Amino acid sequence: MFNSKTIDDLAARLGQAFEASPAKDVEKNVKALLKSGLSRLDLVTREEFDRQIDVLKRTREKVEALEARVAALEARGAPDGAPPRSNG
Repeated sequence: MFNSKTIDDLAARLGQAFEASPAKDVEKNVKALLKSGLSRLDLVTREEFDRQIDVLKRTREKVEALEARVAALEARGAPDGAPPRSNG
């Protein structure tokens, strides 16, 4: 769900700091604590975020094309600047 490389790097640095101490398993405990805390957050992966950006970009392009098409149809259907008639 998230990038474990960052967590691994942080845990490795903490582990190096505690290598000389009797708390050899601090790295493992910190890593587990971080993963536990981050798993409770509502996060998405970078890949999913990038996919959603692409979907949004395509959707925006389609909406802009449809808006231009509607404007062209309205311009054709309402000569002399008159508002279009409703069929209601």
